[in-house]
Amino acid sequence: MPRIIGVDVPKEKRTEIALTYIFGIGRMRSNKILEEAGVSPDKRAKELTDDEVSRITTTIQKHYKVEGDLRREVAANIKRLSDIGAQKGLRHRRSLPVRGQRTKTNARTRKGPRKTVGVAREKKTRPAAGAGETK
Repeated sequence: MPRIIGVDVPKEKRTEIALTYIFGIGRMRSNKILEEAGVSPDKRAKELTDDEVSRITTTIQKHYKVEGDLRREVAANIKRLSDIGAQKGLRHRRSLPVRGQRTKTNARTRKGPRKTVGVAREKKTRPAAGAGETK
């Protein structure tokens, strides 16, 4: 199982698919990286030589922000929106959809499972034993 940018990519998959297991790399970017590195996208990940793995790694490091750096940047962007009081930041803070979707119904993915709100009722007092009984 080759390790690229700190991620174990699956060895049985084709290289272009295996690279998509790295956060920040999709199919298009994967194909571009392989083209720049001069590696065939049809090759299986387990068939990659050490030289090819190092060429892929240097291409990714040179041109793209992936994994931890990308995650930090996304988190910083969300925090910045929240700090400046933007509407998008407010929606992120409240765990609601950010891009204008309806929330009266649906939006369950973002809001999470339903939280049922129950009504507290008064407890009825039971009459004392023997009191109020007539035969």
